[in-house]
Amino acid sequence: MIKNRLIKNKWQWPIAIVLTLMLTACAGGATSSPSAASASSAPAGPAVLHVGWPGSPDKLNPGTGELSEAYTIYDLVYDTLFHLNFDGTFKLDIADSYKASDDGLVYTFKIHQGVKFHDGQPLTAKDVAFSLQLYKDHTDFPFLNFYTTTFEKIEAPDDSTVVLTLNKAIPNLESQLLGLYILPEHIWSKYKEGKAAAEFQNLEMIGSGPFKMKEYKQNEFVHLVANKEYFANPPKIDEIVFQTFGNEDALVQALQTGQVDMITKMPNTAVPVLKRAQNIKLVTGAPLGPSLRDIVINQIDPKNCPKEGGKCTGHPALRDRNVRLALAHATDKQNIIDVAMLGLAKPGLTLVATGQVFWYNNTLKDYAFDIAQANKILDDAGYKDTDGDGVREMPGDPKKPLIFRLQWPNNIPEAPRIGELLGKTWAQIGIKTEPQSVDPDTLVSVCCPAYDFDIMIWGWSWGPDPNDPLGVTRTDQIPTGSSETGYANPEFDKLYDQQQVERNPEKRKQIVFKMQELLFNDVTYIIPYYQDTVQAYRADRFQGWIIDAPTLALEDPKNLTIIEAVK
Repeated sequence: MIKNRLIKNKWQWPIAIVLTLMLTACAGGATSSPSAASASSAPAGPAVLHVGWPGSPDKLNPGTGELSEAYTIYDLVYDTLFHLNFDGTFKLDIADSYKASDDGLVYTFKIHQGVKFHDGQPLTAKDVAFSLQLYKDHTDFPFLNFYTTTFEKIEAPDDSTVVLTLNKAIPNLESQLLGLYILPEHIWSKYKEGKAAAEFQNLEMIGSGPFKMKEYKQNEFVHLVANKEYFANPPKIDEIVFQTFGNEDALVQALQTGQVDMITKMPNTAVPVLKRAQNIKLVTGAPLGPSLRDIVINQIDPKNCPKEGGKCTGHPALRDRNVRLALAHATDKQNIIDVAMLGLAKPGLTLVATGQVFWYNNTLKDYAFDIAQANKILDDAGYKDTDGDGVREMPGDPKKPLIFRLQWPNNIPEAPRIGELLGKTWAQIGIKTEPQSVDPDTLVSVCCPAYDFDIMIWGWSWGPDPNDPLGVTRTDQIPTGSSETGYANPEFDKLYDQQQVERNPEKRKQIVFKMQELLFNDVTYIIPYYQDTVQAYRADRFQGWIIDAPTLALEDPKNLTIIEAVK
């Protein structure tokens, strides 16, 4: 679900300095990093692109990374068997060709010869097979292991051939291989047993991709240098520095002053300002990975609480569909879009987004914003305000009021406003929130599999296949940390297994539609909106960006390998 893992968007994006101290004092939040060029001049000497983002990779280990910032770096440092084009189609990456058996169970890949890892060692088919096997063997990899469930046998009969045998024919192997990064066996073989692979920090981050890791300081910056010997299209620029900023207003100011050359996130209030700004190009479009904002409701049944790391402190009322349904009716999605997103989003329904056009269940009718209906649902279910303080209590338990912790990561600029709007409308149905903005890593730690929360505002970015969004709500993903809500439904699990092997697109579509219907009817999530991508860059510093494709991602390798400094 490349976490744009696609990718989990629990998840957002870092870079460099001369004006950092000034911006820290005036706007707040920037951290020190390698030096940036001045605002008015084009890059002198090496072409160094400075990218500003409001987050930071949580881990450099591809097996354990969770935040989208981490996957942005993985995509630049590592190769995979397939890449996703901006039009949603797939393209071979490290392989020159492949063929499938008639029964769809055996795939044979021919690996490009002459590729080298960043430390000079050759990349062969044996590294590819080793990497796929590593992801398959480690269930403690919270996301990438998910893509290997159909892998029966992985072989490298010679240095140029990988033979992948599946335990069942599937309709979407390309998307399953999209985020399985090729790792050097000569390094990772030391960590393949037990917990060593998940615990490996991978600070040197040796890959074979178009950029190499030079330096990383968490929550400060990531410094990459171009791999000029890259086998495909070597980058035209020389270096990239991703710099973390504490708030997105500082990001916008950094772009305006020239401290950074490109930003991938910004507060929507900055859009009119940047549209008018000299030498800045503002671009909007559909995200490469369909992206959504979700209201995550902890509804885990205590009997499913993970034995390892599970706390399961969620409010018991949230396990009642009536309460979740009332919350849905009391969520004014259009107002959230208008106020928090300035209209740059579309109302959401399920985890499958409108950007996944073929798979999106457009037959569902959303719950109307209706405070009266929400109150009636709670009244009928026995949630009363017995002491008259404006907050309902659990049926038969006046000492257990409906007060929910409402948390969000501090790198989502619109989240505080969303939290405020939810608090106001939910208060009208006798539900009180305790809002809190926290560090993304902290939120990950309380999320899953700890389930030490009530309600969270967060988000996801997906790949093109419905396996990604639907997979996180399976019962067997509760202990892995992939499931956020603790949702468990045997019927849903059975349908998931069916769609995984249905090779007829229309038949698979009907199964996927039914799965979305189940999630929607159970009010597993509340999806306020599907968001547009809004990004900006300094047109006087770098040129050649792909901005007219069906999807948009300035931070994608397809952009960062072709841009060049303005002469």
